[in-house]
Amino acid sequence: MDKKIVFSGIQPSGEPTIGNYIGAIRNWVEIQNNEDYDSIYCIVDMHAITVPQVPKDLRKHTLEVLSLLLATGLDPEKTTLFIQSHVSAHAELNWVLNSLTYMGQLNRMTQYKDKSKRFEDSSINSGLFTYPVLMAADILLYQTDYVPVGEDQRQHLELSRDIAERFNNRYSETFKVPEALIKKEGARIMSLQDPESKMSKSDSNEDSYILLLDNGDAIRRKIKRAVTDSEGVVAYNDQQKGLKNLIDIYSAFTNEGLDTIVARYNGKGYGVFKEDLSEVVAEGLRPIQERYKDLINNKDYLEKVYKEGAEKAEYRAMKTLRKVYKKIGFIPR
Repeated sequence: MDKKIVFSGIQPSGEPTIGNYIGAIRNWVEIQNNEDYDSIYCIVDMHAITVPQVPKDLRKHTLEVLSLLLATGLDPEKTTLFIQSHVSAHAELNWVLNSLTYMGQLNRMTQYKDKSKRFEDSSINSGLFTYPVLMAADILLYQTDYVPVGEDQRQHLELSRDIAERFNNRYSETFKVPEALIKKEGARIMSLQDPESKMSKSDSNEDSYILLLDNGDAIRRKIKRAVTDSEGVVAYNDQQKGLKNLIDIYSAFTNEGLDTIVARYNGKGYGVFKEDLSEVVAEGLRPIQERYKDLINNKDYLEKVYKEGAEKAEYRAMKTLRKVYKKIGFIPR
């Protein structure tokens, strides 16, 4: 049987957090090593410019994210790993799909509503509004079967499905209609300062997140300051959301069951638990950080990876784009 194609992307907007790692990147590595899947992963620098970027920083962050993806275990021999702007078919298909997407659909996108609140109406660019259409182009270009998504991206995937079905109905079968690939186990990692919100590096409070390259001192400081409660008892429940989040992090790094962790700290209090969690996280990130240091200084290897990845991606993307252009009536080049 043919392998199922899995596609996902990550923005080069600075170092990923442990939330990105636990919730997405680690899952990408597992998918890559699963013989049932053909994985394609993309650093979406075109999406990144929907908000203002300093050009030299964008280039720097793109190479940093590429290095971190490799350091966490992505293997360019097993997966297609590339930079979005290196494959022009993404922009070309985006334009075609824009002509099939309704303004009303884009107006209903919750992420657009959330992000636009940060800007004055006069400074909101159209790229931020049509961001989900570019995401649909990313996915549909590769005849994707599955997209690993969290709840915050499910609405965008539904739009991709709608666009694919609309194109297929109008021009005949062209795109696969992608489905969500939901990881059954594993928790959503929340902010260390507000356990009601997802961990995000865009948070103004640096103590709310742990970055993959944070050193041991930073990790200990952030976990020590993490919000818990006044109960003083290590337990896993929705009444102690801050503590529940910390136990989820502990479990994610050790692969231990929640009950095992809770039993270990019975009667020991939060201080001991937080000290141990700091060591668990620091040790879990150490191999990634060491590998990253080697990679980020090996510019020749990084260039080889992203050039070869773009070649593989472009070959597949152009097969789809040529089919699309023919069906909509464009004269072949």
